[in-house]
Amino acid sequence: MHDTSTAVPRSLAGRREWIGLAVLGLPTLLLSLDTSVLNLALPELGRDLGASSTQQLWILDIYGFVLSGFLVTMGTLGDRIGRRKLLLLGSVGFGLASTLAALSTSAGMLIAGRALMGATGATLMPSALALITTMFADAKQRSVAISVWFSCLLGGLAIGPVAGGLLLHWFWWGSVFLLGAPVMLLLLVTGPRLLPEHRGGRERLDLTSVALSLAAILLVIHGLTDLARHGAGTVRIASLLVGLAVGAIFVLRQRRLADPLLDIRLFGNRSFSAALTVLLFGGVTQAGIYLLTSLYLQTVAGLSPLHAGLLLVPSAIAMISTITTSPVLAQRIRPGLVIAGGLVVATVGYILFTLAGPHSLPLVVVGIALVGFGSGPMVALTTNLVVGSAPPERAGSAAAIAETSGQFGIAFGVASIGSLATLAYGSQLAADLPAGLPAGVSGTARESVIGGIAAAQQVSGALGAQLLDVVRAAFSTGVNLGGGIGAIVTVGLIALAVVSFRHVRPLGQPAAGAAESAPDIEPDATLARAEPEAPAA
Repeated sequence: MHDTSTAVPRSLAGRREWIGLAVLGLPTLLLSLDTSVLNLALPELGRDLGASSTQQLWILDIYGFVLSGFLVTMGTLGDRIGRRKLLLLGSVGFGLASTLAALSTSAGMLIAGRALMGATGATLMPSALALITTMFADAKQRSVAISVWFSCLLGGLAIGPVAGGLLLHWFWWGSVFLLGAPVMLLLLVTGPRLLPEHRGGRERLDLTSVALSLAAILLVIHGLTDLARHGAGTVRIASLLVGLAVGAIFVLRQRRLADPLLDIRLFGNRSFSAALTVLLFGGVTQAGIYLLTSLYLQTVAGLSPLHAGLLLVPSAIAMISTITTSPVLAQRIRPGLVIAGGLVVATVGYILFTLAGPHSLPLVVVGIALVGFGSGPMVALTTNLVVGSAPPERAGSAAAIAETSGQFGIAFGVASIGSLATLAYGSQLAADLPAGLPAGVSGTARESVIGGIAAAQQVSGALGAQLLDVVRAAFSTGVNLGGGIGAIVTVGLIALAVVSFRHVRPLGQPAAGAAESAPDIEPDATLARAEPEAPAA
């Protein structure tokens, strides 16, 4: 290999590595915090900048689109120029982009700032995960470190609504973006002292592959998101199909290149591929049910964004608790069984959503908490399986693939479960609409539950109250459908985890005859710590 760094001994990490982990948690906390507070700031900044509804959607979406598009490129780039170097360069860029967004004087300027935040933010998470792999060579410590890192990610989501509400109460909307500047400054000061440098080689970066990967991811996610919001359409379907076609060309090109942007051989490891599948579809169900829960709390239950955010905090805390404890369990119990056990709990949570009605607020809150609690082991251990199964020089690429899988899961979950729930809502509403509604009100109510609530507020008297009850009952039907889909998919993931990870031993227990250092992954290879399969009869 082309390792230009000092070799990392396979020994236990010390105080410096654990303090370095805390440093790596800072940008992760910031990225998730930024995502969760923007939804609260959107109404105020929309009014201040005069942003149209389309511009507001771009302000929300452009960050995730660009972030997803650059993850694979940045993960591979970090392997080649140095992960610490890319992390520090990205932190400077993210801080500057955040300042630009905070000081925006027009919607177009803010959209550009958000796009730059996505491009620079893509350097942070793959680099951080890859550095954790370098710093924590011991499997037990690495699993704990990854779980702590993910806790920072979820911690930002948990405190985001509260922090955002306080900032917007005392300051202007730009303050939610300025959170990035001091955090990135602290990373720049402490990073060179506490984080090791590591890179896999100096090969040329294939710019054609970069363009193909960016185009494929952006087109697919854009198509999925638009399908969720607006339903089937020629342009949306074409975007999705062209994105898939470009993705196929990208894969074919990687197979032919001697030095690919993305090493397709990684997918020959069945544990790697199965972990990505669980992470992808687990993200689908989570994103879908979290979307429906957020809408339920603010429309059916009629809560404010801050109050709704507070009711989502227990779910985030529940997930953090199992993310941090599941690696400890996985040191004694096979990771596949720990993942499957957690998903059983999540399935119970999804089933509760199938029973929810217009007046089932406690049921929904308990259901989303169970989903969070049961999904924690999946998030922590599948990510550990992905980055742990890759050779050290490919850790950045593996981390980027894991992050991209998560982003795809979120987009696809919003698109598929969100659109199906909307269809169920519209169908149920059409069947139950009260007679005598003013012209145009029925059409507005059918568009979405938000439109339905707004339409009901326009109608006075008993008829408006009746329409409001029908809207809330119809959306509860959509929530029931989302819960049913989540339960069915999660049962499938339980079976996949049990079967695909049955050869993976408890963390830190190497397979008999395993080499001291993990070999390069070739097709059909298994994890270095996996047990050998029994020969076919």
